[in-house]
Amino acid sequence: MSPPCHTSALLLVFVALAVAGAEKSEERSCDVVGDESSESQMERALLKKLEPLSHMRFNVTVEKGKTENYIYSFRVCREINSTLHDFGGLVQTNIQSGKTTVIGRINETQVFNGSDWIMLIYKGGDSYGSHCSGEKRRAVIMISCKRGVTASSFSIISEEREKEQECFYLFEMDSSVACPAENSHLSVGSILLITFVSLIAVYIIGGFLYQRLVVGAKGMEQIPHFAFWQDLGNLVADGCDFVCRSKPRNAPATYRGVGDDQLGEESEERDDHLLPM
Repeated sequence: MSPPCHTSALLLVFVALAVAGAEKSEERSCDVVGDESSESQMERALLKKLEPLSHMRFNVTVEKGKTENYIYSFRVCREINSTLHDFGGLVQTNIQSGKTTVIGRINETQVFNGSDWIMLIYKGGDSYGSHCSGEKRRAVIMISCKRGVTASSFSIISEEREKEQECFYLFEMDSSVACPAENSHLSVGSILLITFVSLIAVYIIGGFLYQRLVVGAKGMEQIPHFAFWQDLGNLVADGCDFVCRSKPRNAPATYRGVGDDQLGEESEERDDHLLPM
């Protein structure tokens, strides 16, 4: 083989390995049931909201005796074992036998939410044996709001398999991704109050600096428009005195001092002006 052909062959091998490695490293995510064109904006938004949990793996062990001891493994919109390519998003493993059963697959996903919860449903699991008319298993995961916690408390609540149809496994967990966005917008009243306080602060500080540095005022005269505020204070005091007075202004005093009108007239009128000069 000529050197150019040998180089081209090696290049093709490297490209093939790179492509294979890229496909292997890129994990598959949730695919909502139905055509891609039928997915709603709400479903896309919810799947996007669940993305912070996609790198996490959750396990819970259930012991029901000597024969029914299981480990349930769960990932959010990712396969438990990407090498199997079975789309298994929630898998049951028998501790004794090591047998694995896919409870739900991420390529048959449903998702919807409420005010403080998100429900993730994996359908298309392995078929039941003698239960539920042999239908495919289904996992329902209720994700409840808990602020400050990325994810915790993953547990199984129940397995409903005594019905003829619509059997399911019910799980729950807590996560902040299910919480509604906090409303950080200020109310109109708060904005007006902040604006009013800011204007007052600018007026007092700016007026004080002007009076001190430009006018050269000292003491209380440094307060901006000191004479105006002083007169306003007096007017307010007079108004309060007028409104809050407990008795009429012209009411006689309870105690009256001794005046000239109570002393009586002198016994002799002074007539010095009648005396001859």
